[in-house]
Amino acid sequence: MIARIAPLFARAADSDLWHSFKHSPSAIVSAAVTLLIVLGAVCAPLVAPHNPFDLASLNIMDANTPPAWAEEGSPDFLLGTDDQGRDILSAVLYGARVSLLVGVASVLFSMVLGVSLGLISGYMGGRVDSIIMRIADIQLSFPTILVALLIDGVARGLLPRDLHDQLAVYVLIFAIGISGWVQYARTVRGSTLVERNKEYVQAARLIGIGPFAILRRHILPNVMGPVLVIATIHLAVAIITEATLSFLGVGVPPTAPSLGTLIRIGNSYLFSGMWWISVFPGVALVALVLSVNLLGDWLRDALNPRLR
Repeated sequence: MIARIAPLFARAADSDLWHSFKHSPSAIVSAAVTLLIVLGAVCAPLVAPHNPFDLASLNIMDANTPPAWAEEGSPDFLLGTDDQGRDILSAVLYGARVSLLVGVASVLFSMVLGVSLGLISGYMGGRVDSIIMRIADIQLSFPTILVALLIDGVARGLLPRDLHDQLAVYVLIFAIGISGWVQYARTVRGSTLVERNKEYVQAARLIGIGPFAILRRHILPNVMGPVLVIATIHLAVAIITEATLSFLGVGVPPTAPSLGTLIRIGNSYLFSGMWWISVFPGVALVALVLSVNLLGDWLRDALNPRLR
């Protein structure tokens, strides 16, 4: 097993992508920040000082405690507490888990749907291409957040009220995912239109390989470069969209708050002097989105042969 993995690491260390990464300070810093937040979110049950969702451990007397370095602060709550006595640091770590889960899952859903439709549209052409692209054009005429709000509202209207909180995360993933497939579809369609007329695709047709096998084995690997760049940048957009929906009160339930929900809760106390309730989740959200965006910008430049 090790003998098989070692050559892969050796090839990665000698690749142009790794060389570009080593010589990009912004990429290194953004990767470190992203990795730190992701590890903190994934390992939240291990590294969080408190469990903010364990009602038995909450004490209302600890509510609205300022950060530890402020006057009347407590060393038990490094970043302070909210109106229910929940530790802000622990809430941010657990909230980042929800934000990352929704963001990654919705990006994967958008990517699978968009790449599939883009491959079909570019390879089939004709009426199929026209129908898919007209649907994409119609969706592009509406803001992403408006499409997500519409889908989320329709889904909540169709589901029983007692299932809203249980299925809120899945509805949110579907709403954000279905609103972001167009970019993948249009990019993959353009690349497929170029690839389908090349000699290796025509040779595959001549030896009797079916359309599905041609798309999966030959065309798909050659169009994945731009898709990875779009997915990286779309991850930041998906996290911001989730935070926006949660801030508006139509995202995840308060019992499992994301960073957007924590900001919304703290916004009610912002003008009362309890700034830490919303500021620290906001800082975490900005740091996560900014680092992912910088990684996406670096990846776009690194995969562009004209910039080498």
